Amino acid sequence: MDELRELFRQMLDQNLIQIVLSNTRDTTQATKIKVRPVVIRGELQFQETLYRGTQVFHSNHEKEEMTGRLCHYMEHLFRQAQMGAVGEEATVLISKKGAVRIKHKRGPGNAAVQEQRNLSHNRVKQYILQEGQPVDFLIGLGVQTADGRIAKAKYDKFRQINRYLEFIEDILDKLPADRTLRIVDFGCGKSYLTFAMYYYLHKLQRRDIYVTGLDLKADVISHCRELAEKLHYDRLDFRQGDISSFEGADHVDMVVSLHACDKATDYAIEKAVKWGAAVIMAVPCCQHELNGQIQCSELQPILKYGVIRERMAALITDAIRANLLEENGYDTQILEFIDMEHTPKNLMIRAVKVSGIRPKSAIQSEAVREVMKFLHVNPTLKELL
Repeated sequence: MDELRELFRQMLDQNLIQIVLSNTRDTTQATKIKVRPVVIRGELQFQETLYRGTQVFHSNHEKEEMTGRLCHYMEHLFRQAQMGAVGEEATVLISKKGAVRIKHKRGPGNAAVQEQRNLSHNRVKQYILQEGQPVDFLIGLGVQTADGRIAKAKYDKFRQINRYLEFIEDILDKLPADRTLRIVDFGCGKSYLTFAMYYYLHKLQRRDIYVTGLDLKADVISHCRELAEKLHYDRLDFRQGDISSFEGADHVDMVVSLHACDKATDYAIEKAVKWGAAVIMAVPCCQHELNGQIQCSELQPILKYGVIRERMAALITDAIRANLLEENGYDTQILEFIDMEHTPKNLMIRAVKVSGIRPKSAIQSEAVREVMKFLHVNPTLKELL
């Protein structure tokens, strides 16, 4: 650990951008830790942000104390550290046997990061993509002007894109890093988020990826192809087609399905599960199927109101989907997602494949079946899986 301690000492100065510890060995202690420099009453310190479940804990430390804490975390809790500073980047990987491997590469120069670095203790929201820094795909999609300003009518879209990238950042260490990362985006539409995902993974994270966007609309696919070609995003492919009949890949690591309407989300999830995808991210919409099926005399006083029935059916649909994913070996969360195209707030189902074989919980499976029986519903995803 001496080499690692010295690396932390070198990185912990005013040129540090951020340190991210990930790939935890114990989620009950922490899932991720971020460290950034702050200036408090004229003194340089380092703010530690520890994530545990839905909780976030902040603490500030001087350089030597922070060095010791980082070494302790890497020795006992985390297996990966990503460090970025002006002019230098480093990645630390620790094997299950405790072997430490450190990779160095050149980082962005001072001019490229001075806009995004803010050492104030109480700073404004820091997005992954920063306002004022031109990004080619944002300009191509009309979200940014050529000088990096956000178009007034597109600021909500800018926030949505950044929120989406934060969801991806959270599961980055769950995706394979030693080969080409295969991703399929079902129902990609105008592909704001598809381009964002490509830019983040390929340009910022330097991952070897191949992304396929699929949509039914020929004019939309044509426009996306033109933009991808113009931007030289040569590992981003767009195809016209239906999710249920898609046969364009034998193995996929990550499946994205944003706004796939009604049962199309079920077909996307089915494809992902059968591929054994490491990560599934779905933002369902238009969940009509169960709305037409629910028959429950006990709930009739509530369900007689159309808008209540519609919303309850949508929530029940996604809760059953999440349970079915858990039965198939996925740790599954339902998260709130910013979405200005359909409703002010929407839900994302994010599922991460559990390593190794995890037996299904018979009690949980039976409980879900009892709920479906009580409501007299038979979701498409249950049949598909």
